[in-house]
Amino acid sequence: MQVRLLKIPFIKWFIRFFQSIKIPGLEGMNLFNLLEMYISGIIKGALTSRAGSIAFSFFIALFPFALFVLTLIPFVPIDGFQDDFMSFIFKVMPSKESSDAVSYVLNDIANNKYGELLSFGFILSIFLMTNGVNAILSGFEFTYHNIETRTVMRQYIVSLIMSLVLAFLLLLTVGVIIFLEFFINSLSRQGIVGDVSFWIGIIQGTILLLMVFVAISLLYYFGTREGKKTSFFSPGTIFTILLFIINFKIFQIYIEKFAQYNQLYGSIGTILVIMLFIWLNSIILLLGFELNTSLLKLQDKNKEKQMAKKNNI
Repeated sequence: MQVRLLKIPFIKWFIRFFQSIKIPGLEGMNLFNLLEMYISGIIKGALTSRAGSIAFSFFIALFPFALFVLTLIPFVPIDGFQDDFMSFIFKVMPSKESSDAVSYVLNDIANNKYGELLSFGFILSIFLMTNGVNAILSGFEFTYHNIETRTVMRQYIVSLIMSLVLAFLLLLTVGVIIFLEFFINSLSRQGIVGDVSFWIGIIQGTILLLMVFVAISLLYYFGTREGKKTSFFSPGTIFTILLFIINFKIFQIYIEKFAQYNQLYGSIGTILVIMLFIWLNSIILLLGFELNTSLLKLQDKNKEKQMAKKNNI
């Protein structure tokens, strides 16, 4: 591939430039080596198909996950926690229509316990949200690069534990936001803080970003057997966060200015918007994972070269 590209004058300069940039910790490896391996993994790894599988399972698990969290909320000793949780969820939705649709479902789950169905629904919600996490981990394992895989049972157990941890992380995030909002309001009453809404917006955005950062790091680090070879806060996590932010802003503009889903499809258009949003974010999640995997493979390749040099000596 490299030999063919070097024959193209315009591209030749870029290749030489990327080859001149060395990757720290990988002696003899450069940025072009990383890009070559990374792009090969994306093209040959059926990225969109894997993302589609993740998006479908995640969408199926979305509302059962909400049922699980809402069932736990009464045990949280914080006044108004449910209202703050609802507000938190609406802020991460890409459009007003999707927020309204999710609001209707979540309020129905929260206000109507459906008696005898509650215990069954709680157990079913654990099963379905575990399937959603399991689909993400399976999407990781079907990478083009050869990596160590877990047995089906072991991966499902890991998915179950991770889904419970993610649910706890979400509740913890909302709890921290409520506490900090109370703290800011207290400072405002004392005249220490002026613009309350500004500081609350900063706090909400920062805590949300931190939660997503930790959640992605958990998925990458514990998602595969080789994940622990990278640092917990890996380059793939940072790359994914940046793409998430860009995608969210662009998608919001697209929905508000250009998309006409409701006019074309009626109320089902909201479901299409949510599915499209999840699918795009699933692609981004896989892109970050492929970056980490490419770096790992380069490390392995570098170790093999060093061992070969020692053996020749």
